Amino acid sequence: MAGGRGGKGNTHFATSTRQAPRFSQEGEKGEEKELILELKLLADVGLLGFPNVGKSTLLSVVTSATPKIADYHFTTLEPNLGVVKGEYADSFVIADIPGIIEGASQGVGLGIQFLRHIERTRLLLHVIDVSGTEGRNPVKDFEIINEELKKYSEKLSKRKQIIVANKVDSMQDKTLYEELENLAKEKGLEIYQISAATKQGVKELMIRVSEVLKTLPKEDLIEIEQIKKVYTLEEKETVTVKKEGNLFIVSGQVVEKLMRTINLEDNESLHYFHKRLNELGINQRLKELGIRDGDYVQISDYELEWEE
Repeated sequence: MAGGRGGKGNTHFATSTRQAPRFSQEGEKGEEKELILELKLLADVGLLGFPNVGKSTLLSVVTSATPKIADYHFTTLEPNLGVVKGEYADSFVIADIPGIIEGASQGVGLGIQFLRHIERTRLLLHVIDVSGTEGRNPVKDFEIINEELKKYSEKLSKRKQIIVANKVDSMQDKTLYEELENLAKEKGLEIYQISAATKQGVKELMIRVSEVLKTLPKEDLIEIEQIKKVYTLEEKETVTVKKEGNLFIVSGQVVEKLMRTINLEDNESLHYFHKRLNELGINQRLKELGIRDGDYVQISDYELEWEE
């Protein structure tokens, strides 16, 4: 935002006969804007998936983060960040994004608050429970989450994903995984079997994530156009003088600034005021419009009585 042009102090108005003027000029008003700021996490990888599918466990295994882990839904109530270190090749930042459920794009389960954090990630690890212990259908879960991404942001729905089939150590029905694997082939997505709890397949997954990140560009930050306002030494002295009914109206940026410099209770200030009115040709224009003693002149927010 551009600031206003600076004003002039009382020393600017000093003359040989007015050595200590008691008035000054205020600066111009700067631009005013109302902003809504959103805090978004900066992470390379986002862990996506329904509650209780093992996202927090995976985060705790591959980073030093210590998210709360328990066997019930909505254990994680806020995003957690962790750094995957060089044990799995190059280090990167990974975020556990909670609360993404059906209806999240409309705010269900604080979904919108959490969805915005995913926008800054470059790669999504879609963690899906394939154990069957909760009676969930992995394919349906995948479709529901991706539908929410699409409703929230078309751009986000096209973000690169790797499907992470978690809890394979307790898988009760292999057909659940096979259906998910077939879906991954149809979508052209990579799929990895892991068990975050036993660390099965985790190292291989993280190595692959590191490789994929090297091929993905970093999210571009929005660049705010720099607006430069150039001020000149000479002000534009465009003044409009008109008559409406019995009222004479003087308007223009230069007279509005003039009124801000004037102390109507100070004789020196009033003398300077009348001198400037003459210099700007305002007094002459008022006379041409037929102003008389006792008539009122409106300048800015002031109404002043005319006297010869």
